[in-house]
Amino acid sequence: MAASSSRSATIRPLLTDRSDAVYQGLRRAIIEQALLPGDKLPEDAIGDSFGVSRTLVRSALTRLASEGLVEQRRNRGAAVASPSLASARDIFDVRRQLEDLAIRRLAGRLTPAQAATLRRHVERERSAAGRDGPESIRLAGEFHILLAEMTGNALLVRYIGEVVSRCSLILALYARPHSSDCAVSEHARLIEALEAGRAEEARQLMEHHIGAVQERALIERAPEGEQRLRQVLADYAQTIRGEAEA
Repeated sequence: MAASSSRSATIRPLLTDRSDAVYQGLRRAIIEQALLPGDKLPEDAIGDSFGVSRTLVRSALTRLASEGLVEQRRNRGAAVASPSLASARDIFDVRRQLEDLAIRRLAGRLTPAQAATLRRHVERERSAAGRDGPESIRLAGEFHILLAEMTGNALLVRYIGEVVSRCSLILALYARPHSSDCAVSEHARLIEALEAGRAEEARQLMEHHIGAVQERALIERAPEGEQRLRQVLADYAQTIRGEAEA
């Protein structure tokens, strides 16, 4: 009995890690817009891509659904969520308030170490600009999550992380491609204002930044289909495995 319990204790973390790998891979594919709103997410194709059971895939999809990135539809399977225009406006309204709260918490309180961390991240954004569109998208979102983390408010981190992820879906549906140079320069100016304690300037910079994102026009959709799903997830499955082995 004791041996059986020991085996269960050993297996459970392993199963959790494998499900988390599926979750991380799918989440990154969605945020980087490799998988687009409305794309179907068949459990068997995902399981084959990551080498896991449908049960683990289902667990990952449930996590993504709780974050608003996936829709689980009765008798039709899961798909990447497709926010309506009305929902998109609501999400940006909420994001504005959350980002403003983060700015007010950080203005004048940003430590030299935190400022240095943010500047290193901006350098990563600058390096990715013009070289890798998906990476630029992901890094731009991570900058805002990093700001939230520096407030020390766990709830704020959670909520900003969720709205930033949902905004990536909105961009995939309703936005046109843009120059990542703009976002990088805005992030750099925001760090300067926060470090100097210019709270009102920082708030205005953030408001302008989020407003510019919201006002973009439509983006061209890529073709859908399970074949493309398998091609996309093959790369993400390999990336996640490589990170786990590093």
